[in-house]
Amino acid sequence: QLQPVESGGGLVQPGGSLTLSCTTSGGTLDTSVIGWFRQAPGKARQAVSCISICGDTTNYADFVEGRFAISRDNATSTVYLQMNNLKPKDTAVYYCAASPKPSLATYCSEYDWMYGRDKWGKGTLVTVSS
Repeated sequence: QLQPVESGGGLVQPGGSLTLSCTTSGGTLDTSVIGWFRQAPGKARQAVSCISICGDTTNYADFVEGRFAISRDNATSTVYLQMNNLKPKDTAVYYCAASPKPSLATYCSEYDWMYGRDKWGKGTLVTVSS
């Protein structure tokens, strides 16, 4: 069965960049909508970005403010989240989720994904600090 696996987290200074990767330990991601979510300590999980199955549709949360870019390479079954100009408020555990519902590329929210029949990774920690 498909099981998303995140990697690429770590410590970065404010203004720096990181690229997260989402792969799978079983099956492939090429038939799934992929969403990136994050959760800071003591706060609710929030959607960051979603990408359609073929990659032609992407959506970003307002707080991204043009700083992040989601992409996918179905040949290698990998989805990326490139994060630039990182801020301390971006510190969180970042999760990758996969869903068979095409509409979730557009309806990219934590609420919508609660009903997405989705598979979630275990997360990778991003810490933005000087």
